[in-house]
Amino acid sequence: MKVFTDFLIIGSGIVGLAISKALLENFPRSKIVVIDKESSYGVHASGRNSGVLHAGFYYHPDSLKARFTRQGNQELRAYCEERGLRINKCGKVVIARSEDELKTLHELKRRGDINGVELYLIDEQELKKIESSAITYKQALWSPNTAVVNPLEILKSFVEDLKNAGVNFYYNTPYGARLKKNKVLAGGYEIEYGMLINCAGLYADKIAKDFGFSQNYVLVPFKGLYLEYTGNIPFITRNIYPVPNIRNPFLGVHFTVKVDNTIKIGPTATPCLWRENYDGFRGFNLGEFLEIATWISKLFVKNSLFRSTAFQEVKKYLKSSLLNDASKLTQGIELKPEEWSWAQPGIRAQLVDTKKLQLVQDFVVEGDRESIHILNAVSPAFTASLPFARYVVKNYINGGFHGQTQEN
Repeated sequence: MKVFTDFLIIGSGIVGLAISKALLENFPRSKIVVIDKESSYGVHASGRNSGVLHAGFYYHPDSLKARFTRQGNQELRAYCEERGLRINKCGKVVIARSEDELKTLHELKRRGDINGVELYLIDEQELKKIESSAITYKQALWSPNTAVVNPLEILKSFVEDLKNAGVNFYYNTPYGARLKKNKVLAGGYEIEYGMLINCAGLYADKIAKDFGFSQNYVLVPFKGLYLEYTGNIPFITRNIYPVPNIRNPFLGVHFTVKVDNTIKIGPTATPCLWRENYDGFRGFNLGEFLEIATWISKLFVKNSLFRSTAFQEVKKYLKSSLLNDASKLTQGIELKPEEWSWAQPGIRAQLVDTKKLQLVQDFVVEGDRESIHILNAVSPAFTASLPFARYVVKNYINGGFHGQTQEN
């Protein structure tokens, strides 16, 4: 069957949906088709993330993440309020555990100030007033605008908005191959388009290579494991995070208070064996295993930061190790293993620079006048999705193509 459309979006995660909304704002009469290999929207990272709306102070001021996270936080908070979607405006504290971490804490405050984020450096007494269970070394950060949402509720609302505006969704329609210029095979369809926008998450690099892009990148999946509190007495009211290693794109194991006030610990950042390695050996893919094993081995040998991180993260497959990490963020709280159960895991599609053998920190977009490829839509992509989507449309469609975009 043949399908004709102005814009073809591959992937119905948050970025694909946000870009569809931005296209409608700029081209209200255009025809938009969204395809997805799954039977519904947000099956992978977008629907499995922690739901935290980040404030925007972690990210280097010159990055795309810094540019769009604060604005995205404001827009999604307003969207939830307008649509009556659940949101927990609990805020977040970031605690230090040593003198070295205190230096990083001050660097985060500096970044937050440059990025225009409301952020406060507080002492131990002030921390106790905000979150009595948290413990820090001398000082902590208080982020009042960090919030938590239910990701699937936002995704569902976005899809309803788009369908009402005439966007067509084709589920169970995996991208198959590029047939020729401006035509692809997807599921049982031959789709001819004016512009293709690749938001395929875990498989974005594979699709990009069919169009001559992602030549110096490969996606390596990292599993995020969570524990969910099953006890009867909620013991925190704020999100509690450790000071992260800012040379890594991961934020460390932390406490999240969900929209229903239940508590989660996580996530981990453990390399996966294949791209959709959610549960045991279900869906094992030998080709992906060999490819990923090759790149993990190279990173392990050549990148000392990755090597030390990998050693630390592998331990977190044990519930006791994850609880031990989390216990360092609080005092007077006993984290009993029997009161914590494993929750639905997520997988982060982390881009690796194959020339530098480094994990890429910022969003990465490549493309030309016929196709755009969102290669590194990692956290905080959910938070930043709306302004980031407008940026992609403005720079790659409205304003023409200006070359690869990546800012660090």
